[in-house]
Amino acid sequence: MSAFHIQSQTTAEPRVWRVMRGRENHEQHRVSTPLELFFDLVFVVAIAFASAELHHAISANHAAHGVISFMMVFFAIWWAWMGFTWFASSFDTDDVPYRLAVFVQMTGVLVVAAGVSSAFEHNQFLTVTIGYVVMRIASVVQWLRAAAQSPHYRKTALRYALGILLAQVGWLILLVFPKQYWWWGYGLMVVFELMIPMWAERAGMTSWHPHHISERYGLLTIIVLGESILAATHATQQALADGLFSMNFLVFCSGALLTVFCMWWLYFEDEAAKRLIDYKTAFYWGYGHYFIFAAAAAAGAGLAAQVDYRLGTAQADATVIGYGLALPVAIYVLFTWLVHKRVSQSKGAWIFPLTAIAILVTPWFTGYTTISIGLILVLALIIRATLCGIYARRSHA
Repeated sequence: MSAFHIQSQTTAEPRVWRVMRGRENHEQHRVSTPLELFFDLVFVVAIAFASAELHHAISANHAAHGVISFMMVFFAIWWAWMGFTWFASSFDTDDVPYRLAVFVQMTGVLVVAAGVSSAFEHNQFLTVTIGYVVMRIASVVQWLRAAAQSPHYRKTALRYALGILLAQVGWLILLVFPKQYWWWGYGLMVVFELMIPMWAERAGMTSWHPHHISERYGLLTIIVLGESILAATHATQQALADGLFSMNFLVFCSGALLTVFCMWWLYFEDEAAKRLIDYKTAFYWGYGHYFIFAAAAAAGAGLAAQVDYRLGTAQADATVIGYGLALPVAIYVLFTWLVHKRVSQSKGAWIFPLTAIAILVTPWFTGYTTISIGLILVLALIIRATLCGIYARRSHA
């Protein structure tokens, strides 16, 4: 039997219990389930907390510390989401045991969110680690169930369960590491986590639904962009309450909207699902999205810090505040090009690395960073649309 041809779940089985034998990767009408959407909703809380802490770190002129803490916390959020998403694409039974395990994972996400503040302000990762371990242990239970009920994928599922379990032991041991070695231990644990799927899948590739995966990633992109809008809206609300209403502020608001709208457009103008047909491509595409997701969420923190600067409450100077927005937007554009558009084989996408460079220089050459970034993105999308039109006419000539 091919790894990509397995029996799909039958509706004849009662929802209280179904055999976890795997999903058909060409299943018709496969979309995100209500449980998956509920799962994403819980992640909104954790991402919002991380974005808010980054915002405060930038405004307080602790940008370097804030960025490092943000990347560490966001890794825990992103990797747990990844594990759930790819497992669900392969083995979602939507029965009682499966739902209960997912609820445990969601509880872990909320524990991570509760520990975000301590991680940023005091470098205390105990609560974040506990929440992460809760999420991942629930994932181990899911993989053990898949191993027991799906003989075709038993070896792969057992590898996943063993690897994830060992990783969680490693994270707990890291809590008592001497501080001078903690960073090295953290780096090794991240590498270990990232290698688990590569090792496990060598025993036999699990099946996953390309369009379902593409949709799930698109939904998380919308969530993190929504966090950017939420962060900017909260900051703008405060600015208006303090009487900061002027033409310059309207220009800033216009730039913020243009930036977020263009970031959405940039990602969703291409469809990657039809190219996600092998694991080499899937790993490259899936892992590379860490930078897309993190940068999109960080852009919201940068927009909020821009408002703080205009209110006069930011302790950082204009250049730091400017790069608080320019850097994540540039990273978002660059990795959307490197990961999403290269996999989609998008025509004319070479304009976007140049766009990222142009965005990075805006804090040095203009006092209107936000509107400048928005206009640069608009110009890039216009050029891109023109190039696509030229390619289309040539192909039909």
